Amino acid sequence: MLRAILPWSGSANAQVTSDGTTNTIVNPNGNNFTILNGIEKGNNLFHSFNNFSVPTGGSANFDLINTPNITTIFSRVTGGNVSNIDGLIQILQGNNPVSLFLMNPAGIIFGKNAQLNIGGSFISTTANSIKFADGLEFSAINSQSAWLLSINVPLGLQMGSNPASITVQGTGHSLTNPSGLPLVTQNPSATELRVQPGKTLALVGGNLELKGATLTAKQGQVELGSVSGAGLVGLIPIAQGYTLGYEDGQSFGDIQLAGRSLLDISGVNAGSVQIRGRHIQFTDGSLVLARNFGNLPGSDIRLQATEAIDSIGRTADNTIISGVRTEAVGIGASGNISVITPRLTLQQGAGLNSTSVGVAPSGNIHIEATAIELSGFSANSVTSLSTSGFGSGNTGDISINTNSLLVSQGASLISATFGSGSSGKVTIRTNQTTVMGEGPDGLYSNISSITFATGNAKTLTLDTAKLQILDGGAVGTTTFFAGNGGDLSINATESIEISGRSQSNNSSINSSSTRLSPILRQRFGLADKLTANAGNVSITTPNLTVTDGGTVSVTSQGSGNGGSLNITANTIRLKRIGSIQAQTESGNGGNIDLQVGNLLLLRDNSAIAATAGGNGDGGNININAPIIAGLENSDIIANAFNGNGGNINITTQDIFGLKLGDRLTPDSDISVSSQFGVNGTVDINNIGIDPNSGLVELPANVTDPSQQIATGCAGSQGSSFVATGRGGIPENPTQQIGSDRTWGDIRDISAYRKTQALQAQISAPRETLIQATSWHRNAQGKIELVADKATANVQQPLTCAALRKN
Repeated sequence: MLRAILPWSGSANAQVTSDGTTNTIVNPNGNNFTILNGIEKGNNLFHSFNNFSVPTGGSANFDLINTPNITTIFSRVTGGNVSNIDGLIQILQGNNPVSLFLMNPAGIIFGKNAQLNIGGSFISTTANSIKFADGLEFSAINSQSAWLLSINVPLGLQMGSNPASITVQGTGHSLTNPSGLPLVTQNPSATELRVQPGKTLALVGGNLELKGATLTAKQGQVELGSVSGAGLVGLIPIAQGYTLGYEDGQSFGDIQLAGRSLLDISGVNAGSVQIRGRHIQFTDGSLVLARNFGNLPGSDIRLQATEAIDSIGRTADNTIISGVRTEAVGIGASGNISVITPRLTLQQGAGLNSTSVGVAPSGNIHIEATAIELSGFSANSVTSLSTSGFGSGNTGDISINTNSLLVSQGASLISATFGSGSSGKVTIRTNQTTVMGEGPDGLYSNISSITFATGNAKTLTLDTAKLQILDGGAVGTTTFFAGNGGDLSINATESIEISGRSQSNNSSINSSSTRLSPILRQRFGLADKLTANAGNVSITTPNLTVTDGGTVSVTSQGSGNGGSLNITANTIRLKRIGSIQAQTESGNGGNIDLQVGNLLLLRDNSAIAATAGGNGDGGNININAPIIAGLENSDIIANAFNGNGGNINITTQDIFGLKLGDRLTPDSDISVSSQFGVNGTVDINNIGIDPNSGLVELPANVTDPSQQIATGCAGSQGSSFVATGRGGIPENPTQQIGSDRTWGDIRDISAYRKTQALQAQISAPRETLIQATSWHRNAQGKIELVADKATANVQQPLTCAALRKN
């Protein structure tokens, strides 16, 4: 309805008048209205108005002089006019803290000068009626007799089919943080709607528009609910007043927080916020702030939308984010942040942040979304989804469940510790994950678990189907001082692609111990030393592709050790200076273990390296892959400087293009050298042939080979001897047979076949020649040589030496 969003106009509607149904008496005095009597039912008091508007500088005073013992006032507006509230609403002369319901189905506008002075909770709604547990209802659409009113607590707000909107105007909050400190500076807002500490401030209607509004419920509860159709919004009693519940299938409207709007539930034991709508948007540094000074954990901040939640930009001075911020400054943890939405977008320096500066832990962040996008920057500030700790308290965990996650343009999804407490765990489950690019200040897009001081970084776990890290983006765990780096575990069920670089960073998966620049060390108050160990990296995926300078690495730039790097994949491809590295400057190099199901391919100056500088030993490399190919000056190295070279153990069927050497060359090399220490070792287990295949049992008696081979005749032309075995002639006589293919004659021999039937041919045995021992003359007078059979010797075989050429 158009009239529901008009600013205060000073029209004839600017008044408070009774509709005569509930014995309500209104006494006007200029712009001030005193409201008396009403109908009292137990602790409930009912008022009904034809109009309810408070002009600028005026007031509406609920005077309980005649009803001092009530605890809740239910007021309805039945005249069909929008309520314009630009003055003070207060409750006087009650014996109890009294809560106030203001219900107007036509719409409600709170101007810049609107104020509250009540002892209990304040619920402003454009519902049609208020229902009670005994089945009765207080309706602003159908006026009822007094005897139908209830003594029970309210059950819920019955919304109509098209609820009117609620607008809250103001001059914006005065929060500042010019030095970029962990905590923002809280300055009082010039205009605000405020309830007493520990109470509820709720707006429930159609679309909700907060334009520079400040809603304050210190240690209490802020509820924003926007619905677009009929349904019951439940009123659930809690210690702070009420929390709202919604029916399944409820349709929702839009909620906008703009112009530095603020929902502030800070205080001793900080309160909670619940925002429910279709499209929820934070802009211009509009913020939910929950600073906890107390001993107990702060309550939760819950955002839920059926369409989208957007946080965009910062304040004009670039110090206050648009979004949500929880802080812990006492011994109680800061509140948790929970987000449920189909689409979550953080852009242009906006954020969801939970911080601790003392002994208490910061809160956790949990997000359930179909799609999440973190992108962009604002001046020198990046978009961030973070938990952080600056004292001894541990940093909260981050858990995300989504179908797609995009981190780009220098945005950061991070858990970090700047003190002695540990960072939080980061756990992400998604189908598509993309981390890419950097901001104009050189800060690269990242998903990280980081320690800047003595606290340890915890594990970062990423379960996804596809992971893309492009144009300088990074996924990693990092330590910058003495706390150990966290472990990194990535499981990508389809593929991982790491490609390219930005001006300041290579695209990477990494766990590192990295030395900060002097300027940053001074900023964080760190000594010029780096003793931490890098964490371990574990990757499982069918296909890993690292190209164009991308890296997978564990690195230590200080005296600590490099972590271990374990990759299980069907195929690993490194191209165009792609690398898998385990490096350290002076500690021991990390180990690399690659379990590859099909192919390990290195091309175009790519490398697998486990190296150490200083006195550290080179790391060990273990590779198990059926086929390994290294081409175009691509290397596998485990080298050191003063320490010992590492060991390389390779189990494979075939290696192509790589050669073993004691130094690197322009060719593709396998090297385990040390410049001043002892070289490492290389052990290659080639399993191309099963050594037990094709074995036959040899005879027990040895045969004289000289009796088995006939001497070839010099007169024969083209004679040759070829031993083929079962697999044919070897490709290289110095190498093993590459396959077990049997030999077969593929010539066409049909021309040599006879047409008649084949018959077996059996040669007659040759006569045995016996040496003559005597002679005699036979009957014809001829002389014959005679042999003695008893002393006969078998004739020796003839040789070609006995033949004469013609």
